[in-house]
Amino acid sequence: MGGDRAPAVVIDGLEIAAERNPAARFLLVGDEAQIAPLLARHKRASAVCTVRHAPDSIGNEMKPTAALRARQSSMRLAIDAVAGGEASGVVSAGNTGALMAIAKIVLRTLPGIDRPAMAAIGPTARGDVVMLDLGANVQCDTRNLVQFAIMGDVFARTVLGLPAPSIGLLNVGSEELKGDDILRDAAEILRASHIAPQFHGFVEGDDIAAGTTDVVVTDGFTGNVALKTGEGALKLIGQLLRQVFSGSIAGRLAYLLVRPSLDRLREWLDPRRYNGAVMVGLNGVVVKSHGGTDAEGFAHAVDVAMDMVVHRFNDLIRQDLARIALDKPPAADKNDKGGPRLATA
Repeated sequence: MGGDRAPAVVIDGLEIAAERNPAARFLLVGDEAQIAPLLARHKRASAVCTVRHAPDSIGNEMKPTAALRARQSSMRLAIDAVAGGEASGVVSAGNTGALMAIAKIVLRTLPGIDRPAMAAIGPTARGDVVMLDLGANVQCDTRNLVQFAIMGDVFARTVLGLPAPSIGLLNVGSEELKGDDILRDAAEILRASHIAPQFHGFVEGDDIAAGTTDVVVTDGFTGNVALKTGEGALKLIGQLLRQVFSGSIAGRLAYLLVRPSLDRLREWLDPRRYNGAVMVGLNGVVVKSHGGTDAEGFAHAVDVAMDMVVHRFNDLIRQDLARIALDKPPAADKNDKGGPRLATA
């Protein structure tokens, strides 16, 4: 029931998702009176969907604390279905804060994970990049960043299909001495871990769009600012291109010449291809679709959830965390008078 045009867009999206994933089965949680007539018009979705009535729904303006008390809301009942083993994951286009709060309370974090992180995929000059955290944790310590790196590695392997994704820590410079102790300690641990061959080191803001690494790890404050800055830059470029090509007769003629290339660019940067931010680190797959997406975008969010379930995303995280815990810690600095710096599960 969440999203700007729900539940119609959700069911339209499931019609597409059902064709892509014929073995999948979907549990639709929401107002049955609204869902049933819409579902009846979609042959593929009707064949693979079961409807569970929910008397309440969570609006976009509802605070997370109020959402936690709405135990009969569609969002809560959907997450309860994952917690109870009825579903392998949940996809919602609803209130982001409410989804994060309910999922953390009901599903809880995986053993060895202190905090879940919000991860998403974006375009770069070399392909796609996974970035986390994007806002779930404003402040992070060394332990959090190491765990984010492990989860980002697994995410890139399961969703992007990369056998050995490269990993970078977002910093104010690429030099080893740049950044604070939290970042430098996290880098030291990763260099001593089993993913050391994949660890690129520190990366800067311009490395994100350049595709220097397949995974970019940072705290939620920095990640959210970087994400919104990138989105704003893309919108600005689009507006400027429209002004250039519509501002004069010469511009309109030029547009006709370059239109095929612009169509390819539009397809490459289509936000629907990147719809579906994931809350990684929970005991269940939780995917957040953009509230304003269309059917194709929602279907992509379902595809992301399917990839994570089919490729046993959480099982792989458990395995990698166990390997980190057994790795030999980096040698202590004789001049270091602080406490132990190894932050692992």
